Amino acid sequence: MTIMLIGNKSDLDARRQVSTEEGERFAKEHGLIFMETSAKTAFNVEESFLQTSTMIYDNIDKGVYDLSSDKSGIRVGNESYQI
Repeated sequence: MTIMLIGNKSDLDARRQVSTEEGERFAKEHGLIFMETSAKTAFNVEESFLQTSTMIYDNIDKGVYDLSSDKSGIRVGNESYQI
C-alpha cells in the first residue's frame, strides 16, 4: 500500500501546529511519503499526486502488487466501467 501524509495549509506558517521535521520524522517512522502543500497557493498539490502515482507505478514495475488479485485495488488494462 502506498500512503502519503500531507501537511496542508503550508501557507499559514504562523498557525502551524506540527513542524516540517516532526511530519517528516513521523512519515519516515511509519513508511509514509511526506509532503507539505497549500491548496490556496497550489504549492506541491500536483507534485503530491505525481509522487504518489510514481511510487505506485514503481511498485507495479517491481512486482510488489499481485495484479491478478482484486485485493490489490489495481486494475490493469482498458476496461470500461458504467456508473
